[in-house]
Amino acid sequence: MTRRHGYALLSAIVALIVGLSAAIYVGVAADDGSGRENTLASGNPPRNNAAPVSTGTWVGAWSAAPAAAEPGTETDGMAGRSVRNVVHAGIGGTSARITLSNLYGGSPLTITHASLAVAAGSDTAAAVTHTMRRLTFGGNTTVVIPPGGQVMSDAVRVSVPANTNVLVTTYSPTRSGPVTYHPHARQVSYVAQGDRTEDVTGTAYAEEVGFWRYLTALDVLSNDADGTVVVLGDSLTDGITSTSGANRRWTDVLAQRLRTAVAAGQDLPRYSVVNQGISGNRILTGGLGRPADNPSGLDRFTRDVLDRTNVKVVVIALGVNDILRNPQLADPQHILEGLRVMVRQAHARGLKVMGATLMPFGGHRGYTAEREGVRQEINAEIRAGRVFDAVADFDEALRDPYNPRKLKGDYDSGDHLHPSDRGYERMADAVELKDLKGSAPAEL
Repeated sequence: MTRRHGYALLSAIVALIVGLSAAIYVGVAADDGSGRENTLASGNPPRNNAAPVSTGTWVGAWSAAPAAAEPGTETDGMAGRSVRNVVHAGIGGTSARITLSNLYGGSPLTITHASLAVAAGSDTAAAVTHTMRRLTFGGNTTVVIPPGGQVMSDAVRVSVPANTNVLVTTYSPTRSGPVTYHPHARQVSYVAQGDRTEDVTGTAYAEEVGFWRYLTALDVLSNDADGTVVVLGDSLTDGITSTSGANRRWTDVLAQRLRTAVAAGQDLPRYSVVNQGISGNRILTGGLGRPADNPSGLDRFTRDVLDRTNVKVVVIALGVNDILRNPQLADPQHILEGLRVMVRQAHARGLKVMGATLMPFGGHRGYTAEREGVRQEINAEIRAGRVFDAVADFDEALRDPYNPRKLKGDYDSGDHLHPSDRGYERMADAVELKDLKGSAPAEL
C-alpha cells in the first residue's frame, strides 16, 4: 500500500469515528431549538433536573428585546441584589431555558446564582414551591457574560402551564456597569437585597419595578406548538397603554386566539407568539450610544427576530415613529425600502412575513396633513401586496369610519396614537390566522 493510500484510508477511518461519535452525542443532547428533543436511549430519567427527557419542540414562550442601558446603573449595576423578573408564558411546556443579555454592559456581568419557577399567582414574587429550579450554564451555576454578549441557560425539567407567569431570578455579587433592560414592561417585577434567588416566599422582594432586567427570552419544550411567530414593533406592539399585569397587548390576545382555534380543531399552525416591540422604535434610525439605545428595526432584525428560537413566521408592525419622530418630512420610499430589506432577510431564512398597515394618528400632537400623506402612501403600497407576503390591516380595523385619519373613540387610549385594551384586542382580531400558514414564497 502506498503512503498516499495509507493516509487516505486513515482519514476515512477517522472521519467515520467522528461521525459515529457525533451521531451518538446528538442522540442524547438537548435540541438547539430548531427541532424536536430526543429521548435518552436508556429511557431512564436523569437524576439532574437540568437534563430534560421529554419529547417536544423548543419554541419561544416569552421574549423582550433589549432596549437600552438602564439609567442610574452605570457604576454598580445590580451588585448584591436579586433581580426577580416576572414574565408571562404564552405557551406551556415540560422543560424551560432562558436567555440573559449584557448587550449594554460596560464590563463583564457575573451571575453566580439563577433560578426559574412558576409564579404562585398573577401579582406576586412568590413561587410554587415544587417548581423552583436552579439554573446552570454549560453545567455551571456561575456564568460570566461579556459586554455586548448574551448566554442561554441549560434546560431544566419543569412543568410550565400555558398562560402562566414565570419567575426568573438572577443574582450578581459584583459591579457590572450599565444594566441591559426593557422599560415599559407593563408587568411588575421585583428586587431583593442579597442572594434570595431560591426564596419561594417572595417576602424579601420588597422593591417593585415596571421593567425587565437582563432577561430577554424564555423558551419551553412544548408538545402544543411546532414553531414561533415573532412580532417586531414599536410601542403599539410593546403595549405601552395596555393594562399593567393583565397581558392585554395585541400579541397576547393573538397568542390566545391562535391557541383556542387550534384546540377547537381548526386547520391552523401550532405556533407560539413572542413580542419584540420596543417603545419609540423606528425602522431606519436608532438612538444614541454604542450600541445604540433603542436600536433601529434594521439593526436589530437579525438578533431580535431571525435568531429567536424556531421562528416560522415574522410579523412587522413598524413605521409610525419614522414618520412622527422625523423633524423633516419622512420619505415614504425610504421607509418602504427599509421594510423590504427586512422582508428579503427573512425570505433568505425561508420565513414568511406578515406586515401591518400604519394606524391613524389624527389628533396626536405630531399630526400634520403632510405626515398623513406619507402614512397613506406607505399603506397603499402595503395593501397592494408590494411589501409583505400577507397583510394585517390595522388601519382599517381601528380607524374611525367617520374620520379615517383618527382612531375610533373606543379603540383610543386617549392620546390619539396608542390603543386602549379594546383597541389592542381589535388589532389581534385583524390578523387572519390562516395567513400564518405556509412559508416564504419563491419570489415576492
